[in-house]
Amino acid sequence: MRILYIDIDSLRADHLGCYGYCRNTSPNIDRIASQGVRFDNYYISDAPCLPSRTALTTGQFGIHNGVVGHGGTAANLRSDERLYKLQDKLATESLAGSLRRGTLVDPKFKTAVISGFGFRHASWNFYAGFHEVYDTGKSGRESAHEITPIALKWIDENAQNENWFLHLNYWDPHTPYRTPDSFGNPFESDPLPEWITDEVLEEHWNACGPHSAQEVADMWKGVPRAEFPRQPAQVKGRAGLRKVIDGYDCGVAYMDSHLGQVFQALDDTGILEDTAILISADHAENLGELGIYAEHATADHATCRVPMIVKWPGAKQGTVDTGLHYHLDLPPTLAEILGKEACPSWEGRSYAKAILEGEDCGREYLVISQCAHVCQRGVRWGDWLYLRTYHDGFHMFPDEMLFNIVEDPHEQNNLAPERGDICLEGAKYMKDWHDRMMRTMPNGYSQDPLTTVISEGGPFHAKGNLAEYVKRLEATGRSQYVQSLKERHPYEFK
Repeated sequence: MRILYIDIDSLRADHLGCYGYCRNTSPNIDRIASQGVRFDNYYISDAPCLPSRTALTTGQFGIHNGVVGHGGTAANLRSDERLYKLQDKLATESLAGSLRRGTLVDPKFKTAVISGFGFRHASWNFYAGFHEVYDTGKSGRESAHEITPIALKWIDENAQNENWFLHLNYWDPHTPYRTPDSFGNPFESDPLPEWITDEVLEEHWNACGPHSAQEVADMWKGVPRAEFPRQPAQVKGRAGLRKVIDGYDCGVAYMDSHLGQVFQALDDTGILEDTAILISADHAENLGELGIYAEHATADHATCRVPMIVKWPGAKQGTVDTGLHYHLDLPPTLAEILGKEACPSWEGRSYAKAILEGEDCGREYLVISQCAHVCQRGVRWGDWLYLRTYHDGFHMFPDEMLFNIVEDPHEQNNLAPERGDICLEGAKYMKDWHDRMMRTMPNGYSQDPLTTVISEGGPFHAKGNLAEYVKRLEATGRSQYVQSLKERHPYEFK
C-alpha cells in the first residue's frame, strides 16, 4: 500500500470547490474528492499549528500530550522518560513510527516527510518515525514551486516500492501571501463573501485585537511589507477585503496547481489508482470571523474545521460523510483499514467504516482547544458551537459565546444571552470531557496545560504586548477599549 498524506497549512474547507466554494480554487483537489470520501465535519482537536500537528503525531489530545500553545512550557511535549528503553514511545507509537516499525503493518512502510515544520516550531517530535526527512529550508515561508520538485523526485525514485507513506506539506494559504506575481489574480472579478457587508466591515474596522481589520499584518502594527505585495496590512473597505480574500485564494489555487503536477507524476508512473491519497490541513483560518483576518486565532469553526478528503483504492467514490471527527482519529483509522490493532496511547476513534462502507461512525460531540492566540475551548455538536474564553488575547470576547453553525457558519450572531439552555448543554459536554481527560492524565502529570499557559502570563502571541497595543489603540481612535482591557488584564501593566 502506498499512502500520500497532503498536509496544507491554513486551508479552509469552504474555500475549495468540492466543499461548495463559488471560486475555482481547487480543480485538482476536487478531482480527487470526486473519487473518494469528503468529510464535512472534520475538526482539529487543538489549534493552531504546533498543537494540531503534535496531536496528530502522538494520537493524543493536547491536554494529555502537553502541547497546547506556541511558547512556554505548554509548547513542550510531555516526557515519558521513566518508560524509556533506549527509545521513547514515539519510535513505535507516532503515526509515522507505527508504520515504519511494522506495528501496524507487515511488511514495514518506508516513511518520508517533506516539510520545514519541525524547524519552524522546534518540534523535533514531528519528525518521529520517518526514515527520510526533507527540510524544505524556509520554515514555512516556502512557496509551492520550492516544494513540488522535491516531491516529484521522491515519487520518481520510490514509485515502484510497494509500501510507503509520504507526508507532503504545503504552506501557500498561510500568511504572508506570497504567490508569485506571474500567477496573476484569476479571482479579481469574482464576487467577495456576501456576509461581509459594508456594515460588517465598518464594525470590524473599529474593533480591537491582534489581526483585527486595522492590524492584519504583523499582528499588532498593521504595517505593509514590500517583499510581500499580496499581503494586506489592513482590511479597509471593499478594496481591503478583496486583497485579503484574493490573496488567500491565490495561495490555495497556486498550491492546487502544484498538486496537479504531483497527481500527474503518480499517473505517469502507473500508481495513481493504487495510491491512497489523503488531503487535509493542520488548521483553517479566520477570514473575518469574530473580527479576525488572516490568522488561526480561535477555538471555533473558522479555525478548527478543516478539509479531509480520502481516496482509498477499492473504497466507495464520490461520497460525503457528515459525522463529527477529530484529525487525531486518523491513526486508528489507518490501523483498522490495514487490519491491525491501534497503538495503546492513541485517543482517537477509527472512522474506517466511513471510508470503506459509507457508514456513519461520527462522534456525539467534539471539544476543540486554542491556547496560542487566546485561551479558549469550544464544543461542537448538532447544529451548535459553544465557546468558553479563559483569556481573550485582547479581543474583548465575552466569557461565553454560542453559534448555530448551520444557520450562521461565520459566527455573526452570539446566541448565548438568549439561549442559556443550549449553553448549559455545551458546558455539560465540556465538563464531562474535561473530567474524563483529567481522570486519564498521563502518570506524573496533574495540571491542565491551558491553566499552565494562563499562569505563565497568557497565550504566547498575546502576552507582553498589551502596553504597546494600547498605544496603537489610542493613536487610531479606539481608546474606548483601553480601560476595559486594563481591567481584564491588570497584570499586563505591572
